[in-house]
Amino acid sequence: MTHGTHNALEDPRNEEVLIYINGELYPRPEAKISVFDSGYLVGDGVWEALRLHKGVLVFLDEHLDRLWQGAATIGMDLGMTRSELTTAIRKTLGANKMTDHVHVRVMVTRGIKKTPSQDPRLTISGPNIVIIAEHKKADPASRDRGIKLFTSTIRRGSPDYLDPRLNCHSKLHEVQALVQALEAGADEALMLDVNGFVSTCNATNFFIVRKGEVWTSTGQYCMNGITRGKVIEVCQKAGIPCHQKNFSLFDVYGADEAFVTGSFGGLTPVTEVDGRTISESVPGKMTSHLQDLYKRSIDEAVKQESE
Repeated sequence: MTHGTHNALEDPRNEEVLIYINGELYPRPEAKISVFDSGYLVGDGVWEALRLHKGVLVFLDEHLDRLWQGAATIGMDLGMTRSELTTAIRKTLGANKMTDHVHVRVMVTRGIKKTPSQDPRLTISGPNIVIIAEHKKADPASRDRGIKLFTSTIRRGSPDYLDPRLNCHSKLHEVQALVQALEAGADEALMLDVNGFVSTCNATNFFIVRKGEVWTSTGQYCMNGITRGKVIEVCQKAGIPCHQKNFSLFDVYGADEAFVTGSFGGLTPVTEVDGRTISESVPGKMTSHLQDLYKRSIDEAVKQESE
């Protein structure tokens, strides 16, 4: 059985959801993109994922910032304004009568190609915009049980050839890392940077707790996680020492606690890394405290948006 930070409770309503494609809504079985799409052919596109809590798209501005930054990085015009995209997301949510416990995936590719090629000049359409909204509530078993990590030999890349902060459609190296972890009997992969320091996981950001302090990587070689940023923010507000720094597996193996962060699962405890037990308690004391603080930050965001 699949176990990890993206486990969701089964919801039969997802079989009937409508998918947004370039302004139109399609039943799930009919939602299709051309095989000449740039994203399918060469991974040329960017994406974003966000959550709907009690009718509010939580931390929307931060997610849109990241999406627009990604598009600018690859030299792609999204073809619509932030306001227009927000309207499209809300149109999709409204059509599906969604109000809570919803995961939204926005995917934008450069468009349709005249022929299979990397060359952006052979794109013959505007960007393809797809919005998939699903009823997805995180399975509490993942948080209650925690996850096991395995350190992959696949490294997070250097910013001079594919900046790890870029949320692009090409995720093959993360898939390779996860395959290694699964073959080793773990749930997800821990990835090092090009210098051998701990960077991130294949789909989440990684934190450790040592002597009352929270450590995470410098951010130079990891995903630009919205939840990662919120955890750092709540630590600062609560007076909890939180350091963005270089550290190695030496520090991880001797940590008091570890956890990973992501928009879907929030904070998920890590019980083992490379077969070494990190914490017998799930979640650990600090992780549990930060879970509460993060939930409070979501509640505050919902309240502010609702007022």
